[in-house]
Amino acid sequence: MGTGWLYEAGIGEERAALVENGIILEALIEAEGEGARTGAIHAARLAEILPGKKAGLIVLDTGEEALIDPLPIGVTEGGNLFARITRSAIPEPGRPKRAKARHVEKADAARPAPSLRERLEATGIAVTELAAHGPDRLEEAGWSELLEQAATGAIPFPGGALRIDPTPAMTVVDVDGALPPADLAVAGARAAGEAIRRLGIGGSTVIDLPSLEAKAARQAAAEAFDAALPQPFERTAVNGFGLLQIVRKRAGPSILERVRYDAAATAARTLLRTAERTAGAGTRTLTAHPAVIAGIEAVPDWLPQLARRQGADIALVANPSLALWRGHVSAAYPG
Repeated sequence: MGTGWLYEAGIGEERAALVENGIILEALIEAEGEGARTGAIHAARLAEILPGKKAGLIVLDTGEEALIDPLPIGVTEGGNLFARITRSAIPEPGRPKRAKARHVEKADAARPAPSLRERLEATGIAVTELAAHGPDRLEEAGWSELLEQAATGAIPFPGGALRIDPTPAMTVVDVDGALPPADLAVAGARAAGEAIRRLGIGGSTVIDLPSLEAKAARQAAAEAFDAALPQPFERTAVNGFGLLQIVRKRAGPSILERVRYDAAATAARTLLRTAERTAGAGTRTLTAHPAVIAGIEAVPDWLPQLARRQGADIALVANPSLALWRGHVSAAYPG
């Protein structure tokens, strides 16, 4: 089947997956209304010089706040500047992490970030755009399973399972299983590398493998990880306690962070995807947890878009007994 990108321009979000022989290697989601995106250049105002005078708080022309580091030379509080976004905002419990930016000269005029489709095309790998009325190739490759893994953090692999938990400081991956320690370390390291790639996990990650006394066993686990996760990244060696730390570029929220920390909105967009692909005739009824229904209603254009794409009326039903990810769609006259 080969390797290629599958791309969907869905309602409320664009999504893509790099699929090889029917398996998702890498997945990307870009939701509308998320704020400044990596690569965009914005006009901005320096609102505050932070303690230590090495970084500052800027307000972009969109009204969004971002951190700028290092401070631009010659710009004082209240001064204007241009800034390139180096990392978009990250959802977290409580207050999200602000976007990060660097100063650029005025000669670099303000411009939007490359679109997801443009970034895919820049990889040089073939891109196939999917339509809602065609085969659901993303689902065939395991899209729903990927979202469920992100929601639960539980990812099985032959002989064991990963447990992935994001924290404000780092992502923690625990490896557990019944294999002998050296074998489990190799299998777990490989599975962890694949999961980090598939879920787009960046920043600092610590993997807790079984304790290994033999240097050769620790090296074998590290090599298995290296084979599973393409560069660029930096890592430590596996120490005797089985700990392996990785640092990877972080351009925006991972799928893990979207599903965990922006759950209702992500579930709402996922339900709209299901609705787009629900066959039949007559009114489409979307039934889901009240938070998911509220997320759909919060964006006035989403339901009209769905009605146009389906050529049918849309009804929403809030059911508090349903979990966030257990919404469903029915047609008045099923196909």
